Amino acid sequence: MSKLSICVAGCGTMGTGIAIVAARGGANTVLFDVARDRLEAARQQMANFFEKSVARGKLAPEQVEEIMGRVSLATDPAEVSDCDLVIEAVFEDLKVKGALFQRLNEHCSPSTLFASNTSTLSITEIAAVSGRPDRFVGMHFCLPAQLMKLVEMSPGLETTDETFDRAWSICEGLGQQPVKTLDQPGFILNCFLVPFNNDAIRLVEQGVAEPAEIDKAIKGALGYAMGPMELLDLVGLDTQVLLCEALHGVTHEPRAACPPLLRRMVAAKRLGRKTQRGFLEYDSNKIYGS
Repeated sequence: MSKLSICVAGCGTMGTGIAIVAARGGANTVLFDVARDRLEAARQQMANFFEKSVARGKLAPEQVEEIMGRVSLATDPAEVSDCDLVIEAVFEDLKVKGALFQRLNEHCSPSTLFASNTSTLSITEIAAVSGRPDRFVGMHFCLPAQLMKLVEMSPGLETTDETFDRAWSICEGLGQQPVKTLDQPGFILNCFLVPFNNDAIRLVEQGVAEPAEIDKAIKGALGYAMGPMELLDLVGLDTQVLLCEALHGVTHEPRAACPPLLRRMVAAKRLGRKTQRGFLEYDSNKIYGS
């Protein structure tokens, strides 16, 4: 049997994290993006993460060499044609995702499964424009993907049982913990998290408390490993805007509406870790955990 081959399309924070999971889990991993410089930066972030794992005693240097040897970069869809699974991790925009899958569908083998890491958009709607709705599944990795095990798995209306079972097995084979959800806005986690994080933003907006104090209270009293402001900075404040628009646009839940402060911060390019300044400040834009 040939080794499992996974393409991760999109090499932002989430895509890079998923690529770490795939390569660490033993799969030949292809990072796909239209920009070569973004690909090179993502590969360096992966290497930095694994080097930190060596420093912490979690990996041996020879293991890192083996893992990174499974990673390749691609800007041409033809280079990912033989992958067993393509996991998309680009902007939360139906048109952007649809265009990407349509392009990949022209080159990928009929046996290649497509998966979206969307956390708010309809799997069925993305699958419908992908060219292979029966071989399409939602695979929402929790952020930071390289540290979290949970993956929300959602079938679309046309997803076959064979597709879902195969994707589920791949997920488990990578060492992740899948949970099945219906194709509903926000699935499980973001149904809670998007409104919750917006509530935290509104506390800042209203001058109730400083971001660091909010995080300290949430972690200290509720036992969360990461406060909402830290999480928002990790997700990216521009991504939170898209999450708000997608979830509020479908559910009309008032708490899911985008807070004005969030839009102002995005306009000022205070996007979080990737710009080294969001609700908190950072001394680098390295991937979380490295």
